[in-house]
Amino acid sequence: MQKIALNFSRWFVGILFIFSGLIKLNDPLGFGYKLQEYFEVFHITFLSNWATGIAIILCVLEVYLGALLLFGFWRNQVTKGLLGLIIFFTFLTFVSAAFKVVTSCGCFGDAIPLTPWQSFSKDLILLVLIVYLFIKREKIQPLTQHSGWQSGLSTAVLVAAVAFGMFTYNYLPIIDFLPYKVGSNIPESMKIPPGAPQDEFLIMYQLKNKATGQAKTMSDKDYMKQEVWKDDNWEVVGTPEKKLIKKGYDVKIKDLVITDASGTDYTKELIENPYYNLVVVAYDLKHTDEKAIAEINALALNATEQFNVRTVLLTSNSAQEAQAFSKRMKLFMEVFYADAVPLKSMVRANPGVMLLKNGTIVNKWHYHTVPSFEKLSAQYLSK
Repeated sequence: MQKIALNFSRWFVGILFIFSGLIKLNDPLGFGYKLQEYFEVFHITFLSNWATGIAIILCVLEVYLGALLLFGFWRNQVTKGLLGLIIFFTFLTFVSAAFKVVTSCGCFGDAIPLTPWQSFSKDLILLVLIVYLFIKREKIQPLTQHSGWQSGLSTAVLVAAVAFGMFTYNYLPIIDFLPYKVGSNIPESMKIPPGAPQDEFLIMYQLKNKATGQAKTMSDKDYMKQEVWKDDNWEVVGTPEKKLIKKGYDVKIKDLVITDASGTDYTKELIENPYYNLVVVAYDLKHTDEKAIAEINALALNATEQFNVRTVLLTSNSAQEAQAFSKRMKLFMEVFYADAVPLKSMVRANPGVMLLKNGTIVNKWHYHTVPSFEKLSAQYLSK
C-alpha cells in the first residue's frame, strides 16, 4: 500500500509539474506578464524588466524537477527543490485568493484558466503530496544507477526545456490559447450569442439595528421578501455591493476599444474592414524593436501602393509619445490607441503583425518571422 501511495504521488506530481511547465513555456511572455502583476502587488517593480527571464527559469525548473522526480534521480535535492517551488507557488495563489489582487495565477497559462481559490486548492494538494515524497524520499528508486545515463538524461531534459522556451519567446506560442488566434473572427468574438445566459447578480446590503447595534448582511431579494424595509429599527449602512451568483456567457474579447489621438472610436471600422489589412501591434513603443518597425513600415508602404492595403499601428503609449515616435521613424502607417492588455493578447511580440480580412485573423507573425512583401503578396494579397 505504501509503495502504491509513493508511486502515485511521484507520478502525479512529476507529470503535473512537467505539464504546467510546458504549458507556460509555450507562452513565456504571458507568464511574464502575470509575474509583473505580482511584482506590482509586492512593490518590487524593479524586477519587471526581468519578468520574462524569471518566467522561463521558473518554467524550466518545473519541467526539470518534474522529469527528475519521474526518473528518480538525486531524490534529496529534487524533493527539496519541489518543496521550495510549491511553497512559493502556494504563497502566491493564497495572496491572489485571499486579497483578490491577481485574478488568475497563470498556473496553466491561458490553456486552463483557474480561479485563485482553485489554484490555491490545487497547490495545497500538491504541497501535501510533495511533503509526503520528501518524507519518503529514501524509498524513491532511480530509473538507472549509472551516473553517465543520469547526467545525459537530465542534461537532455534541461536543454530541451530551455530551447522550447527560447523558441516560443523568439517566435510565437506553438499552440495559441488566446482569443486572437489565427482563424478567429474578432467582431464575432466580441458578441454575446442570442439566448446565451447572462451574469446573475445579487445586491448585498449591510444592515445595522439602531436599537441593539446588531449588524447583518442581506441580499436585496431577502430584504424585500422579509419586508425589512418596513422595520424602522434596521437601516442600510455603507454602499450596497454587487455579488455575482451565477456566471453567464463569457465573451472571448471584451476589452478591445481602438481610438485615434482625439479619442474617437475606430474599433468597428478597423476590425470589420472587408479587405486585407495589416495591424501592427506595438503595445510599448519605448521597448519595441525599431529595426523591425522600419522593415514592417517598408512592407506596409509596398502593400498599400500595389494592393491598397490599409496598415495601422496599435499602441498603448500616449498620443504625444506615439506621434513623436511616428515622426522620428517616418512611419507610413496610421497610429491608433488601445489598452495594453488586449494588445499583449493579440500577438506575443513587440512588435507583432496581424493580417486581417473582414474581421478574421488570416495569419499573424512575431517580428522575427514577418514575411517579405513578395511572399506576403504571393500567398495572400494577389489571390
